[in-house]
Amino acid sequence: MSQYKEAGVDINEGDQFVDEISTLVKKTRRPEVLADVGGFAGLFELKKYKNPVLVSSTDGVGTKVILANQLKRWDGIGIDCVAMCVNDIGCFGAEPLFFLDYLAQAKLDRIILKEIVKGMALACEEVGCALLGGETAEMPGVYPPGEFDCAGFTVGVVEKEAIIDGKNIIVGDVVIGVASSGFHSNGFSLIRKIVKDKNLDLNKWGEILLTPTKLYTPLILEFKKSIRLKGIAHITGGGLIENPPRILPKNTSLELVKRSWPVPSFMEDFRQWGNLDDEEFYRVFNAGIGLVLVVASKDEKAVLEKIASKGEKAWMIGRVVKGNNECRIVKN
Repeated sequence: MSQYKEAGVDINEGDQFVDEISTLVKKTRRPEVLADVGGFAGLFELKKYKNPVLVSSTDGVGTKVILANQLKRWDGIGIDCVAMCVNDIGCFGAEPLFFLDYLAQAKLDRIILKEIVKGMALACEEVGCALLGGETAEMPGVYPPGEFDCAGFTVGVVEKEAIIDGKNIIVGDVVIGVASSGFHSNGFSLIRKIVKDKNLDLNKWGEILLTPTKLYTPLILEFKKSIRLKGIAHITGGGLIENPPRILPKNTSLELVKRSWPVPSFMEDFRQWGNLDDEEFYRVFNAGIGLVLVVASKDEKAVLEKIASKGEKAWMIGRVVKGNNECRIVKN
């Protein structure tokens, strides 16, 4: 037996995994991709842009991977990983160009990793992004047997004059909330605690808890053809309290009106089971809103109609007011 394999790392297994996923990766190819998977780096030729600005983001899936392992359902984790990255760069109006992944385990499990990459490939296809490459690390001693971590990195592009940065947001602008698909990829340390404390049946709750993060790129790019959005906030860690202020100019705040959108009943269940007050609930979870758009009040109706035409749900949930760059949940 190889001494390296005896130490816990099987090089041949890793090579076979790369061969197996190459077909999945090729499905996401764009004409700009100039190298096949397996090289030292990915090559991507930047074309057709006059004044391009590159936009990048990196993220992971967090402790949601633990539930995925418990339920032996891993494909959604790959979608989550892509979504968390491409949704972030979408906040600047960027089109995703390519995505790289990082997968790590104590001992490489090709079944698990192939399912994750399958989800990544599906997500990349949906948003028109090339799965350019990545890293699969076998790290005995760092990760417990059977567990894994999953992270990703994406690069996108936007014309400089088309960057959405929130600078033009003014008092009186309208806040539109676009529905989430569920908990997305945040708050799972608390979710797992509640599941354990309340002895919840994971076979019953697994479908809801593992629903992948919604991919908002197609919707965001659709607006570039018509109505100009003033600001976009992806609701991730920090929830509705901490994410929207990241796009606000000085001396402005957001007031979101409680009950102006339907909070999913399963989130209300977890709020009750976790004994969460409003402050913690809206900071930990997305409360049913995965994306916040800030638009001029005159564009409210057109924006809501455009979102509905794309099969998404959205509501006018608040306004921009004078303030100190915060987001407040207020009663109507």
